[in-house]
Amino acid sequence: MHTILLIEDDLSLIDGLEFSLRKNGFEVDVARTIKEALSQLVAQKYDLLLLDLTLPDGSGFEICRKARQTSNVPIIFLTASDEEVNVVMGLDMGGDDYITKPFKLNELISRINALLRRAGISNALHTELKSNGITVRLDENRVLKDGLEIELTVVEYRLLCLFMQNPNNVLTRAVILDKLWDGSGSFVDDNTLSVYVRRLRSKIEDDPENPMYLLTARGVGYKWKVVK
Repeated sequence: MHTILLIEDDLSLIDGLEFSLRKNGFEVDVARTIKEALSQLVAQKYDLLLLDLTLPDGSGFEICRKARQTSNVPIIFLTASDEEVNVVMGLDMGGDDYITKPFKLNELISRINALLRRAGISNALHTELKSNGITVRLDENRVLKDGLEIELTVVEYRLLCLFMQNPNNVLTRAVILDKLWDGSGSFVDDNTLSVYVRRLRSKIEDDPENPMYLLTARGVGYKWKVVK
């Protein structure tokens, strides 16, 4: 059974979310402040974080930043409609997805399940991908560049695997969204995908501004170039 840490200060929303999550088979812990959340993250390992951006003692970004220092736990941001401009910052910081309030509980459950499935990619038949000095050990959920481990979020990891499994093929943005978001690209937009690609490049390229491996096909999508 998966355990979720819900970080939210709105009591009415907490009650509804906690009931719905438990009804769908999740264990749920609740934190209403940054201090409580950080304390619980130290005390227990969670499978996913549901993180409100606006908390009584500061911004949820602080929790995301702290979590990413030690963990790749999937993170979904809960945002108000006027906070969407901050989502890019959250994704750059290591978040995996976001949903805007008010939202439908069924959609949130679908996103949680999709993200948890992507986090379990290590069950794939092949155990290792290699290209351009980068090795993905699928059975360990680890990525190495020239023998040194690279820390990736769940979505960055999934994106890298997708490109490396399709070398020298241009993947359209529509195809990438369909593959990453389980057939429903409506969960994200093109700008969000661009953030993920930029973030991945910053971790795998020697010069992210002049990428050698993850190339842009202008107006179409991206491709993974095998450099001999």
